[in-house]
Amino acid sequence: MSQDSMKEIWDRYKKDNPEAPESYEAWAFGDSKEMADELAELVVKGTKTATASNYMAYEESEPLPYVGLHNIILDGDGRAVAIVETTSVKIVPFNEVTAEHAYLEGEGDRSLEFWRKEHERFFRKELEEIDQVFHDQIPVVCERFRLLK
Repeated sequence: MSQDSMKEIWDRYKKDNPEAPESYEAWAFGDSKEMADELAELVVKGTKTATASNYMAYEESEPLPYVGLHNIILDGDGRAVAIVETTSVKIVPFNEVTAEHAYLEGEGDRSLEFWRKEHERFFRKELEEIDQVFHDQIPVVCERFRLLK
């Protein structure tokens, strides 16, 4: 992670937005450099305005996102490329994630079918690492955000 790039983007944002909170989260999408780069680019372009994560992958020490949370999005090299603000957080079963949410995630052909296929693959891998099994009722954290910088 490039602490310099995070400090730089946050300092510029705070200068223009003095009412912004003092704290933020910094993270990259996915589980590979390529995925982080691809999804960060979709955020920067304004195509990706939502994300979904496996509720069971959150550890007790890792809080869930909340409305108003500011996030610095990192690319695959850990460089800060954007700041987004969380606008909505809902926890729903995997099989109840909506076509609208899939579209807002901006990935692939933006269909629910694509979303389900890719997220099932991703969540299966994640769940194996914590000795859990995927099923279509696993809780999914559906987060929406808006691009700030």
